[in-house]
Amino acid sequence: MKIDVLLQPCAIAAFAQSESAGALCVVFDVLRATSSMLAGLAWGVSEFYPVATIEAALQLRAQRPSALLGGERGGERIEGFDLGNSPFEYQDQKGKSIITTTTNGTVALQACAGASQVLVGAVVNLAALAGAVEALRPERLVVVCAGTGNGLALEDVWAAGALVKHFAGASWSDAARTAVAVYGAWSDAGAALRESENGRALLRNGREADVEWCAMRDRLETVGCMEAGVVRKWHVARLCA
Repeated sequence: MKIDVLLQPCAIAAFAQSESAGALCVVFDVLRATSSMLAGLAWGVSEFYPVATIEAALQLRAQRPSALLGGERGGERIEGFDLGNSPFEYQDQKGKSIITTTTNGTVALQACAGASQVLVGAVVNLAALAGAVEALRPERLVVVCAGTGNGLALEDVWAAGALVKHFAGASWSDAARTAVAVYGAWSDAGAALRESENGRALLRNGREADVEWCAMRDRLETVGCMEAGVVRKWHVARLCA
């Protein structure tokens, strides 16, 4: 297996245009989009519809009036939306369909739409995620770090490195080796998340509980799979079947 890591948004844009076909993509937006999606799926949300823009979310809501609107801009709930981007907001949404748009995470998911398979990852499901990749046996794994704005997000690269290191016998790109080095620089997820730019911003805004929840490695056995633009919960044996 060949493993590459897209460390920041400019690499994701190039990948979406010309390189996604045939790859298994794993998307990380640890603080907080993919963590919140996984929380929702674990707690019974039926499906997420990740879209890149607020306008696209509103248009889809017009077609699916029973769906809830979730997401953020600048870390805050979008005006008029039902939910923000905290994992705790998705705890009591069992059976619901949620249309979501975030600054980076949903954009990264959309950019991977041309891949053969797309999985949703975070620190909270790393072991389950590794098991899913093993079950799927891809020839090419591309780990996508959603980033912060136009730049790199430490927490995403840390999580990517944790996943890549699990596959020590694979062929790693230099970007994959970089992610593994970042992973090795912090003793645990909590330290990496608290020291990251996003983590520090959340802590300043009183969202320590979100940071701590997102840093709890392997707290979930849930893996999300995006097919035809919809993210749902799948069992490992049936992932993207």
